[in-house]
Amino acid sequence: MLVVVLTLLLNRRSHLSLFVLVNKHKPWIESSYHGIITENTDAVLLDPPLVALDKDAPVPYAGEICGFHVQGLSAPFEAVVLNRTSGEGRLRARGPIDCERQREFTFIIQAHDCGTGPKGHAKKRSHKAVVHVQVGDVNEFSPVFGQLEYHGSVTEGKVYDSILQVQASDQDCSPQYSQICNYQITSQDTAFAIDRNGNIRNTESLSFDKKSHYKIRVTAFDCGQKRATQDTVVHIHVKPICKPGWQGWSKLVDYEPGMGGKLLFPKMHLETCAGSVSWIRTTVELETSGAGRGCDRQSYSERSLQKLCGASSGSTDLLPAPSGVFNWTATLVTDGGRDSDLTYRFDGRQAAKIPDWVVPQNLTHQFTITTWMKHGPSPGQRAEKETLLCNSDKTEMNRHHYSLYVHNCRLVFLLRTDYTQTDSFRPAEFHWKLEQICDKEWHYYIISVDFPVVTLYVDGVTFDPYLVTDDWPIHSSQIDVQLTVGACWQGGRNGMWLTKRLGNTPLPFTQYFRGSLSGLTIRPGKIESQKIISCLQSCKEGLDITSPESLGQRIKFHLNPAQSLVVMEGEDLEQMNAALRKVSYINSRQFPTKGARHLRISTAVQCFGEDVCISVPDIEAVVMVMQPSEPRITISGAEHLTIPASDLALGLSLFRDLHIISTVIKSDGQTNTDHRSGAFKEITHNLDYCDIMVLGEELRAGLESLELHHSALSGKHLEYANSSTGMSIYGVDSISHYTEVIRQVRYQSRQAVDSVRTFRLTCSELNGRYISDQYTLQVNILHSEEAIEHVNHVMAPPKYMQIIHPTVIESNSYSSGENTPTFWDFSLFTVSPRVR
Repeated sequence: MLVVVLTLLLNRRSHLSLFVLVNKHKPWIESSYHGIITENTDAVLLDPPLVALDKDAPVPYAGEICGFHVQGLSAPFEAVVLNRTSGEGRLRARGPIDCERQREFTFIIQAHDCGTGPKGHAKKRSHKAVVHVQVGDVNEFSPVFGQLEYHGSVTEGKVYDSILQVQASDQDCSPQYSQICNYQITSQDTAFAIDRNGNIRNTESLSFDKKSHYKIRVTAFDCGQKRATQDTVVHIHVKPICKPGWQGWSKLVDYEPGMGGKLLFPKMHLETCAGSVSWIRTTVELETSGAGRGCDRQSYSERSLQKLCGASSGSTDLLPAPSGVFNWTATLVTDGGRDSDLTYRFDGRQAAKIPDWVVPQNLTHQFTITTWMKHGPSPGQRAEKETLLCNSDKTEMNRHHYSLYVHNCRLVFLLRTDYTQTDSFRPAEFHWKLEQICDKEWHYYIISVDFPVVTLYVDGVTFDPYLVTDDWPIHSSQIDVQLTVGACWQGGRNGMWLTKRLGNTPLPFTQYFRGSLSGLTIRPGKIESQKIISCLQSCKEGLDITSPESLGQRIKFHLNPAQSLVVMEGEDLEQMNAALRKVSYINSRQFPTKGARHLRISTAVQCFGEDVCISVPDIEAVVMVMQPSEPRITISGAEHLTIPASDLALGLSLFRDLHIISTVIKSDGQTNTDHRSGAFKEITHNLDYCDIMVLGEELRAGLESLELHHSALSGKHLEYANSSTGMSIYGVDSISHYTEVIRQVRYQSRQAVDSVRTFRLTCSELNGRYISDQYTLQVNILHSEEAIEHVNHVMAPPKYMQIIHPTVIESNSYSSGENTPTFWDFSLFTVSPRVR
């Protein structure tokens, strides 16, 4: 039995050894395959199916299929064996497949058998087969419009086949899902339709008057009927029937102070309605009569402006801002509608009498009178003389030595010489007849006297008199003269006779003026140059052209000296449109006058050889200058000073710890100041006068005075006037210079009677347009017994008494000399702090 078993085992082993040694054939597969995979899945459907055959079957291992090998660097696929005996396999993706990234793949596949044994020795590979796999698309994406909004326009009364076309796209990869098959208007009750290509048309004629703008919503569908997630908005603008004229301009242009130049017509163009234009001339005119004296100018006093423009010194301002010293204009009526300029309105019932100490005494055969004037026609057929300026006898004979007046819309200057100069007929009256005198607009007049020649400048243009009449010289006398503004002084016998006839209060004035005046000055010497005249009357606002060099040689332009008129002409319509878009408005004043500035644009055209050419209507617009941020001027310092009467003879510096700052109040209520390092940063502004007023009784002549050494004004644009009511320091200069000068003002008293003297200080910017707060200082004067008692108290103060040093706010813009520490001698006086 054992022998039989061993024999069978040996026979079995011999058969197995035969199988292991035999693997004659390599597997066989198809030469090519075509497959489809749906994106975002892993199963690939192959045609034909993946099956490998081996002729060594059914021999174990050699006739079995153990695997498939995919060759290709970018092929994200693998093949697995489902049945080793039948050779059936499956192709699958190693990860998600995205059709939008790659729509098809091509790679190589091979099959291999199991070799001659379990370890796969001597395995054979099939030939290489090519596999093409296409990725099937899924409708993942919705259509998306190329624009969120579309704009189109139609002319009223016309029906269009296509107004505009909207377009949507789809990111899916297949034509079925990536193509847009339909568009649809979702708005209800609309007069528009859309086709499958996105063309929008109107289904009925439209009326501009009925409705000038339509807003419709449109959606899109792809060929898989997936709708766009967001509709697009289509704006249809209805244009009126074409009329030649300027289009794309705004009737109102806002101008913020300090913004520099602002383009007035950035989108404007001329519509010619297909007319053939061969030449164009366009005029842009800025009318600024509603702002100040004809336009925004420097709002300083005429005297200060003359100094800034380089005119020689010695000018006398006859119409200054009312103050304690210059008080003769306090009763005149100011033109309240002009917050930028100090102007006075005369209604034929008021005049100003100039104090003798103000009147210039050094006028020779050369002197100059300047003024701003606005005047209209006088009522009545034979109007009376209207006097602007008159220098006449104060008593007795009422002789007019020189005067400037208006009579029947003629400007007349009278100048009478006396016998000490000549004893023959000499030119006495100089007449000018100009439209400007009665056009109710502001004009700047300069009367330059170089006797016997008198020259008139109006807005910088020279005019010679049309009539000069001669007269005898007047006899010299000892009679004092009176200078007046707004009428002539009539203080002699004729004036008394007029008073008796009327039987009422004396009327010392005659020939009243009816109109408005500003900046009336008189000074020795004739006007220096045309440059100074231009400076005195130049506007700080006007028209400008941005980058005029870019206009090209085919556009000619002219800008008048006042910058109120721009004229452009050329032959090319598009170049003219581009040139007009460069016109801007600019106002260089720091605090411009708010309000409207009117613009007028007029156009003339010529056409190519046509009898009838288009007519372009004029247009009008408004530049609205907004309210500027206003400065706040604050004065701070000691509120009380106490000093023995015996020390007043040497003088007391009233304002040794004075500080002036100017801050800008912005529209949001914040002030433009800098609090770094505990100090305010002063805004850079100029003052034009500061008044120190004596409150209570006036200073006693010869006993009390306010003193200021002339050396304090050295190197500064400042002057001062002194009287028993106070002191006025004036001129356009920096805050730091004003502070330095005011600190040197001293109060002297040679015989102190009063126990208290009170002074009030106020300062002005822009000729009274902005006034500081009122800073009041009280000086307590101690007489002999009180002074001794006061000194004792200071030397040995009681326990409850606290000596307080003044709090000082330093301005960063003060000069080094102003930062010198102040040392107080409390044996002379005490200081109480006061910060306003």
